[in-house]
Amino acid sequence: KSDWWNARAVISLCVSLWAFEGKVDELVAYEDEVLELLREHGAELVSRVRSVEPGTGPSEVQIIEFPSQDAFDAYMVDPRRAAMADRRDAAVARTDVQRVTIIT
Repeated sequence: KSDWWNARAVISLCVSLWAFEGKVDELVAYEDEVLELLREHGAELVSRVRSVEPGTGPSEVQIIEFPSQDAFDAYMVDPRRAAMADRRDAAVARTDVQRVTIIT
């Protein structure tokens, strides 16, 4: 498909986040704040779950839908998000992002 189509196709992501040891609360606080920016970019937080058994996998997993690649790109360079980078770097040890298809 053309670049025009790809720039406007819905982007569904599965975001897995691992906190540094002892930093789950900081990860959660950062995510609470940064996810508030999604709506302004036309995105939706479909699901957000946390592990009840620390150390067995990601601390938090999110499913997020962006209306387009352009909306995702705008979110990624949002200056308010960039301003929180130090908080993120102090709390989040690892992030895995996968493009997914939402089944249900």
